[in-house]
Parts: sequence; C-alpha cells; structure tokens
Amino acid sequence: MRSSIDDVLTDLIAEYDRIETFLTMLTDEQWKAPSAAPGWSVADTVLHLAQSEGGVAATLETPTSTWTTRDHPLDDAIEAQVRASSLAPGEVFEHWKVARRSSVAALAAADPSVTVRWAAAPLKPRTLATTRLAEHWAHALDITEPLGIDYPDTDRLRHVAWLGHATLPYAMRLAGLTSPTVLCTLTSPGGTVMTYGPPDATAKISGSMGAFCRVGARRLGADESGLLANGPVALAALQVLRNYAV
Repeated sequence: MRSSIDDVLTDLIAEYDRIETFLTMLTDEQWKAPSAAPGWSVADTVLHLAQSEGGVAATLETPTSTWTTRDHPLDDAIEAQVRASSLAPGEVFEHWKVARRSSVAALAAADPSVTVRWAAAPLKPRTLATTRLAEHWAHALDITEPLGIDYPDTDRLRHVAWLGHATLPYAMRLAGLTSPTVLCTLTSPGGTVMTYGPPDATAKISGSMGAFCRVGARRLGADESGLLANGPVALAALQVLRNYAV
C-alpha cells in the first residue's frame, strides 16, 4: 500500500529526530571516526546528508520534469561536494539540523502533483520524501554500527520497502534484465506482514523487511539476507534490488 505524503513526512520527521538525538551525544572523536561509508568520517556522512537536504529545498523551489545534465557521475559529484567543505563537526551538525527542517517544510508545501528534479529521474514530492527517509536510515546505519550505537529497526521501514519494490523495474533495466512483476511479502519489525505487488505475481520474495531494506541499501548481500526468492526471476530481482538511484 502506498502512503500519503503526510504519512511519509510524519515518519521522516520521526527518523530525523531519532538521528538528531544520537548525533547530539557524539564526542569530537566520534565525529571524526570512520563511518561505514567508504572513505567518509561520521562528519563527512552527516555533511552529505545536509548537502542533499539542501538539494531538496532547492529543487522544490524550481520544479521541472527533466534533470539537468551532469559532467561527472553522481557519486563523483557527491564526493567532490563533501571534499570541498571545510566545516568543523559542530558546524556540520548545525548545517544538517537547519537543512533537514528546511527540506521538510519545502516538501510539506510542495504541490504533490508536480514532478521535480532529482538524481537520476524526476520524482513527485511523496517519492522524494521517501528517498530522504531511505537515505537517512541507511547512513544512520553507517554511523551507528561502527560506533556500537543501538539503532533498532522500526515500522517506518515500510516506506523504504515500498521504494525498493517500486524501483525494481528501474533496477532491472539498469542491469539489462527484463522487468518482471514481483510480489514481496515482508514482515515488519513490529511483526506485521505487508505485501508489495500483485498477489498473482509468479515471482515472489519473502522474509524480513529489515533485511529487504538492507539489501536494497547495499548494506547486506542478498545471499546473506535470509530472504526467500522463488525461482530465477525473483532471485535476479533480489540481486539488483536498490532503494536509491544513480
């Protein structure tokens, strides 16, 4: 089931609040420590989130149905943007706190029917808000796991699971594969069984919602996830699952 933008924004704010809570408690040494994002410290990771939140507010100010041409791959552009900053950890934290609130305000005020520019393809505000939740959750794992900070899964992952399922056709095309119709039956952290896709789909994936979202975020290998894929088509879909676009 696809959520309304109000539902997504409520959960997005809750996820931001949870992240802000643990970031407030970090020491200077922890801010400078390596995160699980390759080559980035904790401060670099939060800076990237702040910069991308600024991009949300900017693109909502000038919505258009086409993405501007980039001279470099998106990953290279992101890396260059992070490296160009000279902000200290405390300044990075303040930057993110301001940017995340501006992003939510812009998303809440946006016309839900108007498509806006984003990384690889234009998105509606509801989907853009969902990508922000997915990215913040994934990068929160990058920060908390190396630091040994408890960051349990919540039922907010239902939005991330929806995004992963909805972008399967895109992921399959990128991999040069025919896009199948897939039914995902996932058990949320709270124990609710949720389905994504038509019940008559022949390709089926089932298991933990947290594992499904981690596979889509490339934080867990499909073969190590414990997810069940019935047949080669479902297995191929699971191998290319992603909660993001490049």
